Amino acid sequence: MEHKTYAMQVQGLKKKFKEKTVLNGVDFQVEKGTIFSLLGSNGAGKTTTIKILTTLLEPDEGMVLVAGIDVCKDIKKIHEQISLTGQFVAVDEALTGMENLMMMAKLYRVKEPKKEVQQLLSYFSLETAQHKKVSTYSGGMRRKLDIAMSLIHKPSIIFLDEPTTGLDPQSRRAMWAIVKELKNQGVTIFLTTQYLEEAEELADHIAILHEGKIIKEGTPQQLKSILPKHVLELQLSNQISYEKTIDLLKQYQLHKEETIWTVSITFQDVLNELMDILQQMKKADIQIQDFRWKQTTMEDVFMKMIGKEHAYETVDK
Repeated sequence: MEHKTYAMQVQGLKKKFKEKTVLNGVDFQVEKGTIFSLLGSNGAGKTTTIKILTTLLEPDEGMVLVAGIDVCKDIKKIHEQISLTGQFVAVDEALTGMENLMMMAKLYRVKEPKKEVQQLLSYFSLETAQHKKVSTYSGGMRRKLDIAMSLIHKPSIIFLDEPTTGLDPQSRRAMWAIVKELKNQGVTIFLTTQYLEEAEELADHIAILHEGKIIKEGTPQQLKSILPKHVLELQLSNQISYEKTIDLLKQYQLHKEETIWTVSITFQDVLNELMDILQQMKKADIQIQDFRWKQTTMEDVFMKMIGKEHAYETVDK
């Protein structure tokens, strides 16, 4: 049943390719005007989910509503409401920036195309490069043009599938600002990314997809609250100090890396517990080579939820 506050509703979504089940009862909702991020390891089903939401694939089972429309019933109407920017920039390098935008404007039969194109060129700071061939553009400029082209028909929902892959840090930050501004204008954004800090920075709501199901979802703060907030990582000077530390702090929650003599300690009451630990280590003549504070991140949550063995497989091609 359609709900007026949701841009997307997915319930009991299933998809199988031959004998392989990719989606096995996926449920989530995306509120209008928010940024929703779907995270998952290789083969988790992120790309399949996006393809179903954007009508590129049909679901085997389940309810999928986009902009209140069943994805299996009125594809044309859905296409009027959405845009998809994929992992790879889809622009014509032989054309200029303006020519690419004008081509899209004509495809969508935009009224006053020149006016709309100029507004987008200005918004994405591409005015000075509008008459240059796209082949001369930087990676960041191409990505900006790609997103500008997807906005030519003023969609209410945008799917961004790893939009900052391959961009340098400065261009990534610039893209983050654009995404936030689109949200401020009331656009709903469905984001997948291989950068977990990007999801943490941008998303209002995050869902973790694993083995075909949503295993956890919530705001970034809600998800990070699963784990202790404060972690002290100690690198000991030698094997003896490492072993002494393990024995001394066995009542604490520890993460150990013996090959590099590193121990990570999680805290609840940071001030009192830290002072007590340091005093005990001093009495035991434990030699510390280095230390650092670490706050819980989405990467920590991701590793916890899907298992460390999958934690570095965050690109779903």
